[in-house]
Amino acid sequence: MPELAEALTPTLAALCGFAFLAGFIDAVVGGGGLIQIPAMFVLLPNVAPAEILGTNKFAAIWGTASATLQYARRVPIDWRLVLPAGAAAALCSFAGASTVSEIGNAELKPLILLMMIAVLIYTLWKKDFGALHAPKLTLRKQMIAGIAVGASIGFYDGFFGPGTGSFLIFAFVGVFGFSFLIASASAKAVNTITNLAALAWFISSGSVLYRYAVPMAVFNVLGSLCGSRLAIARGSRFVRILFIVVVGALIARFGWDLGRS
Repeated sequence: MPELAEALTPTLAALCGFAFLAGFIDAVVGGGGLIQIPAMFVLLPNVAPAEILGTNKFAAIWGTASATLQYARRVPIDWRLVLPAGAAAALCSFAGASTVSEIGNAELKPLILLMMIAVLIYTLWKKDFGALHAPKLTLRKQMIAGIAVGASIGFYDGFFGPGTGSFLIFAFVGVFGFSFLIASASAKAVNTITNLAALAWFISSGSVLYRYAVPMAVFNVLGSLCGSRLAIARGSRFVRILFIVVVGALIARFGWDLGRS
C-alpha cells in the first residue's frame, strides 16, 4: 500500500512537525511561512516552487481559519473593518502576484529589511505600544483606512509575502489603536480571506500536492489551536513579546539573504 508507506516516511513526519510549529507561531503573530516554506524547500528539493507554495498555502489556510474561529469566539473582532480590509487585500494580492513576474522581487528586499528594522525599533521604543485596546478612528475613517491597509499589504503579500501577518498586526495596532491581542485576531481574519483567494488559484492550476498538504494541514490546525488559545490566555503582553521575536527573525532572514546576494 503506497499511501501507507508514504504516510510513514520521515520526510512527511518532519513536514508535519514544522507545520505544527508554523501554525503555532502564525496564530499568535503571523510569520508561519518563515518556518514552513523554507522547511518544504529543504525537505522536498525536487518539487517545483509553485507546488511548494501551493501545498504550503493549502496546509496553512486551515490553521489560519481555525485561529480566526478561536479568536472570534473569545476576542471582539470588528467585522465592519476586517471584511472590507480583507476584500481589498484579496483583490490586490492578485495584482501583486501578476506584477512580480514583470518586475521581480529582489529589489524589494533592502526596503523590506529597513521597514522591518523600523517596526522593531518603534515597538521596542514604545513600551505601551499595543498594551491597551483604544480605537482612535471613527467608523467611517476605520473603513477607509482598513481598505487602504488591506490593499497595500495585500499587494505586498502577492508580490513578495514574508512578514505579511506581522505587518498586518503592526498596522492594526499603529493605525487603528488596537491592542496586540485584538490586532492579532483581526490580522488572522484578513489573512484567511487573502489565503483563500490565493489557494483558489493554486488549486485551479494543479499546484497542490495533497499527499503532503492534507496531513500538514491537520498539524497546522493543531499548532494554530495551541497558539491562539495561549495568546488569548496570556494576553497582549505575550503577543507583543512573540511579535518582537518573529520580527527579529525576519530581519535576520532578510539580512542573510542580502548578504549572500
